[in-house]
Amino acid sequence: QVQLVESGGGLVQPGGSLRLSCAASGIFRSINTMAWYRQASGEQRALVAAISGGTTNYADSVKGRFTISRDNAKNTVYLQMNSLKPEDTAVYYCNAELSTWLSSRWSDPANYWGQGTQVTVSS
Repeated sequence: QVQLVESGGGLVQPGGSLRLSCAASGIFRSINTMAWYRQASGEQRALVAAISGGTTNYADSVKGRFTISRDNAKNTVYLQMNSLKPEDTAVYYCNAELSTWLSSRWSDPANYWGQGTQVTVSS
């Protein structure tokens, strides 16, 4: 079974920094786009940043502060978050497009989600 596991969340003061990691494990292939989403309490889940090859995309609210990167050899995607603000408080989720092994063939690519990691920005 393929799993995405996030780490690096926690409590940080405004203006501080955190680095989130998401590692994929299991039998899989066709990792195309990897992305970070976040969901604040009472709000819908929203895209924060995405990376596909060398192309990156960011939500307007985090441009200039967050940086997404990936290490394909480690099957890991990162989110460096600087100059954090209270409005960045949310559960952050990792997302990836993957194909899994179905005993005799590879599945069609599908979206997989991690369990989420809490980021709280408060003084």
